[in-house]
Amino acid sequence: MAVIDVTDLTKRYADHTVLNGISFSVEEGEIFGLLGPNGTGKTTTVECVEGLRRADGGSIRVLGLDPIRDGRQLRERIGVQLQHTQLPENIKVWEALDLYASFYAQPRDWRELLEEWGLADKRNARFGKLSGGQKQRLFIALALVGNPRVAFLDELTTGLDPQARRATWELIKKVRASGVTVVLVSHFMDEVEELCDRVAVFDRGRIIATGTPEQLIDGVDADHQMRFTLMATTDPVALLSGLPGVSGVTRDGSKVTVTGRGDFATAVTSALARNLIPVADLRIDKRTLDDAFLALTGRSFNL
Repeated sequence: MAVIDVTDLTKRYADHTVLNGISFSVEEGEIFGLLGPNGTGKTTTVECVEGLRRADGGSIRVLGLDPIRDGRQLRERIGVQLQHTQLPENIKVWEALDLYASFYAQPRDWRELLEEWGLADKRNARFGKLSGGQKQRLFIALALVGNPRVAFLDELTTGLDPQARRATWELIKKVRASGVTVVLVSHFMDEVEELCDRVAVFDRGRIIATGTPEQLIDGVDADHQMRFTLMATTDPVALLSGLPGVSGVTRDGSKVTVTGRGDFATAVTSALARNLIPVADLRIDKRTLDDAFLALTGRSFNL
């Protein structure tokens, strides 16, 4: 069941088109990612879906409601963590939760959220004294205090160190496990691969692809690479070059690189084993969403 339906959404500022007829749907219970470089329209999209911005064209339905016409009803059913969320430096954790709870007719008990999100011992701590990870926990709790069916999390892990990012990923999984549909805005490839059931890839105000991360990666028409170190004097180039799926074999001393498509890696490892050729440090370079973006646009994700 789709909880969000967006059809031909457009948004312009003066003579600049930010969103150019984008369409997507989000199914109940999934983590749906909006992925793309900064400035491609992701945040504008979610702000239109949340009712914070008025679209110039197209149709939006969230839980069957129009975000502009039915804004009051919709705000009771969604939770939002904005891209640039801030709180007063001196507000206490419990005060922030109590304040946000007052905005809703039937909020969660914020005391339960303190326990649930590991903030009980920070109840009286001031916002400005929290670590980056603790602030993100608080922002998630604030997004959930209204008992939402859908939560929008915009660039939640930007600025966090690797350990805090990983911890935040587990929190996002926990949100979905609680029955809340999650829309995750991100420009981090690894984050989307780890978390999202499906993803819409943005580029210059358009959605250029939609699918599971695996579907997008598997759609890349490019070679994989396998690398290994020879532990014997045998030269495997001729042997491996003729295998199914192998498109090239190069050797630099004891270092061998094999390129290919499909299930070429199985053919290579089987041939090495049959011919008793010992190798070490065998590694297959995994294709990523960055490869998918490059194949779809002709340029790197970071440009």
